[in-house]
Amino acid sequence: MSDPNPFELERADVRDSFDRAGTRYEAAAQVQARIADELLARLTPFGFSPQVVLDLGAGTGRVSRRLKRLYRRARVLALDLSPGMLEQAARHQTLLYRFARVCADASRLPLGAQSVDLIFSNLMLQWCDPPDAAIAEARRVLKPNGFFAFSTLGPDTLWELRAAWGEDGRTHVNRFLDVHDVGDALLRQGFSEPVLDVERITVTYPDAFALMRDLKAIGAHNVTAGRARSLTGKNRLRGMLARYEGFRREGLLPATYEVIYGAAWAGRDRDAGTDAPSLSIGAAAGEITIPVTQVGRRRRS
Repeated sequence: MSDPNPFELERADVRDSFDRAGTRYEAAAQVQARIADELLARLTPFGFSPQVVLDLGAGTGRVSRRLKRLYRRARVLALDLSPGMLEQAARHQTLLYRFARVCADASRLPLGAQSVDLIFSNLMLQWCDPPDAAIAEARRVLKPNGFFAFSTLGPDTLWELRAAWGEDGRTHVNRFLDVHDVGDALLRQGFSEPVLDVERITVTYPDAFALMRDLKAIGAHNVTAGRARSLTGKNRLRGMLARYEGFRREGLLPATYEVIYGAAWAGRDRDAGTDAPSLSIGAAAGEITIPVTQVGRRRRS
């Protein structure tokens, strides 16, 4: 029998972690909100008029309300794995901007085939291990020429924290997919030529404990199979804190997020004999976009 994957995400623990974080999430999720703003801005140039919009991994529903405001005639579905998050989403409901709340797993969507025009997914795919099942479900529920806009995290995310923990035989930070691997997954599941680009965001903290408090507040616990199952010893914790101090600049400690933005069309049915139109995204905002077929694989040292 092969050894278990230490980076495998334990799905029930992912759900429970976000359940516990529901009431604190929005106050701490500044990076997540910034990324959502960017992803929403990338939709504007297309002038979509969708009938059904799926906010996949909707969390507390803040963006679901914004999607309803952007597409007032559309039916907006806020779908999330966490009941606790969706309870918080009720606070964003108004008589004018209402959306449906659906508790479900992204890898098993309770939606009919070709029933959705637009899928918006902000920082959800990194919680799917691997993402293929969730991407396949997105492809299944999208109508021909439906649009999938998403963000996820790349492997340089929280590299400082990972380095500070060192090699102790335990996993302390999730493993994230390279941009080329994300593109490969989209192509495997039948999406037309995806366009991907990468942005790096650095957040600074007074100390490592402040970073870890923020991660806990947004539900980003370590839920990998290879994590330590007991309390971290004082000596190990002191060692991590001392190593993190080596990254301090101008009195603050950095935490890097490698953000992958992606967009792809669901091509027409094969019987239709035509493909989805070519995709160009981000140019209006001055972003550099690279077709996945032109992205080279990252060399590991």
